[in-house]
Amino acid sequence: MSVGGKGLVLETLRQASSQDAAILKPAEQQLQLWETEPGFYSTLVQIFSDHSVEVTVRWLAVLYFKNGVDRYWRKTAPKAISEEEKTSIRHGLLLNLGEPVPQVATQLAVLIGKIARVDCPREWGDLLPALFQAVRSTDQLVQHRTLLTLHHVVKQLASKRLAADRRTFQELTGQMYTFLVELWQNQTEAFLGQGSCPEAAIPSLERSHLALKVLRKLTVHGFKKPEESQEAMLFLHSVFERIRVMLTFRKQHLNNDHMRDIAEKYIVLLTKVLRDMLDDFPFSYLRFIKPSLELTTYYMFTAAGDGLVFERFTVQCLNLIKAILLSPEYKPCKVIEDTKNPQTLEAFRIKAEFFTESVLAEICHKLVSHYFLLTAEDLESWESDPEGFCAEVEGGESWKYSLRPCTETLFVSLFHEYRSFLVPVLVNLVRSSQCPVDPRDFMAILQKDAVYCAAGLAAFELFDDVDFDQWFTSTLVEELRIQDSNYRVIRRRVIWLVGQWTGVKFSPEHRPTLYQAVIHLLAAEEDLVVRLGAASTLRLALDDFEFDPEQFMPFLPTIFGLLFELLKEVKECDTKMQVLHVMSFMIEVVGAGIRPHAAPLAQYLPGLWNASIDHNLLRCAILTTLVHMVTGLMRESEGLHEFLISIIRVSTDVREPCHVYLVEDGLLLWQTTLENTANPHPALLGLYDNMIPLIQMSSENLRLCLQITNAYTLLCPEQFLAKYGEQVVKTMASLLTDLKSEGTVLVMRTVEMVLRVLPGPGADLLRPLLPPVMMKVAEADCYPILMSMYLSLLARLVLYSQDAFTWTLNQTITSENRSPEDLLERVVWVWSDKLPLVSPEERRKLCALGLAHLCGSGWPPVMKVWPAAVSAVVEVVYDVTLEDSTQDKLVVSGSGNVGSPEPLELETEHVCRRQRLAEGDPVHTTSLRDFLGNQMKRMKDTVDLATITTLAQDLDHNCRVLLQEVTPA
Repeated sequence: MSVGGKGLVLETLRQASSQDAAILKPAEQQLQLWETEPGFYSTLVQIFSDHSVEVTVRWLAVLYFKNGVDRYWRKTAPKAISEEEKTSIRHGLLLNLGEPVPQVATQLAVLIGKIARVDCPREWGDLLPALFQAVRSTDQLVQHRTLLTLHHVVKQLASKRLAADRRTFQELTGQMYTFLVELWQNQTEAFLGQGSCPEAAIPSLERSHLALKVLRKLTVHGFKKPEESQEAMLFLHSVFERIRVMLTFRKQHLNNDHMRDIAEKYIVLLTKVLRDMLDDFPFSYLRFIKPSLELTTYYMFTAAGDGLVFERFTVQCLNLIKAILLSPEYKPCKVIEDTKNPQTLEAFRIKAEFFTESVLAEICHKLVSHYFLLTAEDLESWESDPEGFCAEVEGGESWKYSLRPCTETLFVSLFHEYRSFLVPVLVNLVRSSQCPVDPRDFMAILQKDAVYCAAGLAAFELFDDVDFDQWFTSTLVEELRIQDSNYRVIRRRVIWLVGQWTGVKFSPEHRPTLYQAVIHLLAAEEDLVVRLGAASTLRLALDDFEFDPEQFMPFLPTIFGLLFELLKEVKECDTKMQVLHVMSFMIEVVGAGIRPHAAPLAQYLPGLWNASIDHNLLRCAILTTLVHMVTGLMRESEGLHEFLISIIRVSTDVREPCHVYLVEDGLLLWQTTLENTANPHPALLGLYDNMIPLIQMSSENLRLCLQITNAYTLLCPEQFLAKYGEQVVKTMASLLTDLKSEGTVLVMRTVEMVLRVLPGPGADLLRPLLPPVMMKVAEADCYPILMSMYLSLLARLVLYSQDAFTWTLNQTITSENRSPEDLLERVVWVWSDKLPLVSPEERRKLCALGLAHLCGSGWPPVMKVWPAAVSAVVEVVYDVTLEDSTQDKLVVSGSGNVGSPEPLELETEHVCRRQRLAEGDPVHTTSLRDFLGNQMKRMKDTVDLATITTLAQDLDHNCRVLLQEVTPA
């Protein structure tokens, strides 16, 4: 069905640009229906090409066209645009290179670029020639729009990564590079020559900027080896001179905002050309290493840059220096003579010649004395928005765009590369700044702050050269006590500095002094920025390898209370998260020691949870804090169940949008709550309604979900399995069809837990899962750990419920279409063969108990493989019997240590339940040696003596001796 003409589409677009939802929605639906209609996109071209149509409607037409290109332009797309219509569209697009509206022109350029990525040069061979012709136009508007379009076309073509596409782009580069370099030079000369009339220079400046954007992509992506292209090398050489010229040009036009903005973008783009070349072709960049270092250090670290540089240019220059320093291609082997690449050696030589001791000292002094100083903007932010001032992005790539992270990473990089030169410089700076300064001398305070910042950043490099303990006790502690308002800058920096050195070189005997200082700095009358800094340092001290909880306990009540007050006082979500993480970690490291002090936080968190409905990251922090709090409170956490259950329900409900962010932390809190609960109740049990959908998702949280299921099975087996047992079994049966071995083992452990806590009813409940288990054993084609689980389940069936074992055998026979005798014989043979591979030892004994029980049954199919089965059991008897004794080492009497906590595991209520269950397990209550003897006696009652004698002839001597010892006369 064809579209009903331009007028109808135009009117629908007008309705789609309406602010009235009643008009807008039907129009959008109609446009969506037309997306696959022949002629629709040609009509859109006609509409946005008509300059008499309203700008908003034309702009909307371009957007719909652009979205359509993404979906329907490729030949392989469903309901793709026909080739005839594409030809017409491509012709129409090239008629719009004089678009007067900037917003529409930008969208058109992007649109043409998207089509060019698919069609150029094969289906749209006349695109680039048409653009080259248009860019020569005397009409400045056409020239500008053509360069804009060319920029987007080249950007799209350069992004293609297949080898054939890259070769094509390199061929195109060869055809257009000379022309574009000349165009760029001409436009640059044009705007530089308009000194007397700045406004007249703007069009030429904009066109030169666009031409430079195109050249950046061509230079970086259009040459296989740029160093072999004389034009590319000449262009790169000219970039350095253009940077110098443009810095002067910008200074001359500081009062013209538009001109200054374009000039700054232009300068930054020039430096990006250099950085891109360095990143993509480090060896091609060899000849530019020295000019780059000379240029950047001249403007960044000498007085020549004063009044010329600006922040974004500074960031680019400092990052260029750092990239040269850290480029792996420029680093020789530790033994320089082992370096085989001469270009690497050449780069190393250039760097070594440039970074002399005097140059490095000058750079270090400039970084510390100029770039590390807090600026007026920083101090204003400190005053007006202290929480925003403290918000630091840890990690990430902020150094690419922000000045302070950029200077700090360069400083650290220089120290890594030239430690021997820079350590004496920094040590001298530190020593000269150790004395307290006059609080009224604010510049001296800022200088000291900068030096302390450097000492913290280079802490690892100064390990052997600075006695931090002596510095801390003699100077830093005293500076923390100076209460002048100006000195808050130093108090904040000193406590940060201590945090940086805590994991480097800070003696444990000085920790109490640090904790006392933290208490002083967390006080309510202290500056908020200083308080937040103290909290961050405390977190580092708690996380240190040498942290001693006993040493910290005397300070815990006061510090925890002060942190709680700080948490209530701060307003921003990120800041609350920061403080909450400190408190959470503190609760984690002190464990049960938090019990007397947790009540106020427990009362505060429900309100914070309700207030953070739109801040899922803060809610994650609350969940993590509660996990540590419940772990520390242990059984006392039952008093928090009402709140805990409510937030666990929200966090793990798949119908709640927030569950995507909260589910993992919510499940961990759920598990921790169950493990520390002694008395189950209906609200806690009803929470499991959320679990079935989570298990069905079979996600990365499956392990946690099954661990929670096991915890419920141990906590309240009768109530839990009566209410949810059938759902759980049905869900696990569906899961087993597509789980890998690791996931199947997790499910089997849950199945085994049900059998252990309720042997009889559990076996009946689990019947749908049992025939596949026996079938897998008969197939004998699975990993040892999985076979161990399957054999364990069959062993428990044999020991707990022979009726369930027989039923499982018959059900498997029905599905496998084989006789019961054949299947049982096969299962017992596999059982005997795989028993030595079962681990751990407890599980191997369990499987041996089950196999011994079958050996004593006297069933004919078992008798066929009886010698192999008994031999396997006897081997396990030897494994579990103490040396020079007949005692089974796995049997415990009274309250033994089976099921005891693992290393670093707390003795929670769950662990106690697990221990009680293990103490009653056949593995720990039954001697395998005695059990085997009883089974042999049982077999004598059902099998004639001649058969037994014949079977015994196939046993080795040791096996016969053991059987004679254990079998009653």
